[in-house]
Amino acid sequence: MKSVIILSLALMALAIGAIVVLAAGKTRGAKAQAMKNQPENVNVRFLQADGTLTDPTSVPRVVKTDEQWRAQLTPEQYKIARAQGTERPFCGIFHDNHQVGVYSCVGCGLPLFRSDAKFDSGTGWPSFFQPVADENIGAETDSSYGMVRNEIHCVRCGTHLGHVFLDGPAPTGLRFCINSASLIFEEKNPKVRTETAIFGAGCFWGVEEAFAKVKGVTSTAVGYSGGTTKSPTYEQVCSHTTGHAEVVKVEFDPSVVPYSRLLDLFFDIHDPTTPNRQGLDIGNNYRSAIFFATPEQETTARHAIAQLEKAKRYNRPIVTQVEFAGPFYLAEEYHQQYAAKHGGGFCHIPSGS
Repeated sequence: MKSVIILSLALMALAIGAIVVLAAGKTRGAKAQAMKNQPENVNVRFLQADGTLTDPTSVPRVVKTDEQWRAQLTPEQYKIARAQGTERPFCGIFHDNHQVGVYSCVGCGLPLFRSDAKFDSGTGWPSFFQPVADENIGAETDSSYGMVRNEIHCVRCGTHLGHVFLDGPAPTGLRFCINSASLIFEEKNPKVRTETAIFGAGCFWGVEEAFAKVKGVTSTAVGYSGGTTKSPTYEQVCSHTTGHAEVVKVEFDPSVVPYSRLLDLFFDIHDPTTPNRQGLDIGNNYRSAIFFATPEQETTARHAIAQLEKAKRYNRPIVTQVEFAGPFYLAEEYHQQYAAKHGGGFCHIPSGS
């Protein structure tokens, strides 16, 4: 669908329901509250490995507390993405980036713009003439600073991106003026061929042991992800007050072992149908979770879950969380390669039906 309609969609949203337009001049706190009052799910499109888009897919909105956003983002990212700030022109890391790849949301990893839609607008901010998919962009009227503009944000998590103007190049005539701090960039075919995957499948001792044995996995490390406390200790995580999951960070060579194979192993070694529990280990630190690092990883993970549900492999619904990978905090040294140090066979619970 041509992005030339995105601005008119923003103005017509109240009539056609394509993009949610919020009242002008709302604070970010009011906007966050408004998001909570919106439907829990939103339709978006994901990128597939071959670069094509999926059909519109219904996924949960990402709604977090202010504490959770501050824990995930740097102070500069928070100021721009959540407090609706604007970075100084010519200072953002992506305004002069000419690498080929995909720009995604810093808040939830949703793909937003491709490099082939980027152009030099001379404004000092990254500029694009169309998004990856119109469904992935939300808009609202912004009447701040005595102007009336069309603010744009990630439709899934509400991250403030920038504004859209009518002075862009062909074929759309639009200029999506975006803050670098609101984006992450994944280069296409980078020289470094390893990728990172993060999995939570219960006690991380046995999970690390399982992934370390896979040909193509170059390194593993255990730690904590998905919480609010910075640099938590094991004792803090086990108190169930930090929100972190015990996870394993897996570095792998995708030319040897594809991400889909790692997902197969992930589902083989734990029960993804038990919320906050694996066997006798109970607590939110033992939850089933996939923390994706790229848009392609999210697409692959959601497809894998859909296929397992379709095949009715389990008697209960899969409750695995699929979340954008925020900070990973390395666990204490005595937890690293624990099974290798102490004989193996720890906390490894094969999944059943």
